[in-house]
Amino acid sequence: MDTFKAHLDKFIRVDDEEYASILSFFEVMEVKKKQNLMLNGEVCRCMYFVLQGCLRKFFINEKGVEQTTEFAIENWWITDTFAYERQISSEFCIQTVERCTILVIDLQSQELLLKKHPVMERYFRMIYQRAYASSERRIRYLYEMTREELYVNFSTQYPWFIQRIPQYLIASFLGFTPEYLSEIRAKLRS
Repeated sequence: MDTFKAHLDKFIRVDDEEYASILSFFEVMEVKKKQNLMLNGEVCRCMYFVLQGCLRKFFINEKGVEQTTEFAIENWWITDTFAYERQISSEFCIQTVERCTILVIDLQSQELLLKKHPVMERYFRMIYQRAYASSERRIRYLYEMTREELYVNFSTQYPWFIQRIPQYLIASFLGFTPEYLSEIRAKLRS
């Protein structure tokens, strides 16, 4: 759990006693590779913080193809924010990409956490601001960049993803077919 404490320390200051209390609001889960944490149509009850491993959020498009919209690796959060905050059915799935150790919190526990530890309001505000800014940047890239530029930008900004995540999932995230991504990679190598 030192990973989560180190992550919190980047945004807020809590002593060891307060940290132990904060941690008590979370459930620790060990999850196998390719395990679903949430399926399309289920009420989004939880947020997930990755201590170790990788998660992805995706939907199945009208052609029946999985479209990955988000990844979460160590020290990243993932949920369907819209459905989580409203406690409604999600249009997304959340699945492990690798074997994971995650912290899980539901909305009721989160509300109790925020009442007992108001400093966590600041923490979550800062996390949401960063996530929103990242989403804005991604939308702009999707509009402005060619497919090749998208891949180069992604592989430059997140080189560790290229090593860890299967090519078909990277293609799904970038909106490509795996075959098209192979073509881009081959072109860039030559």
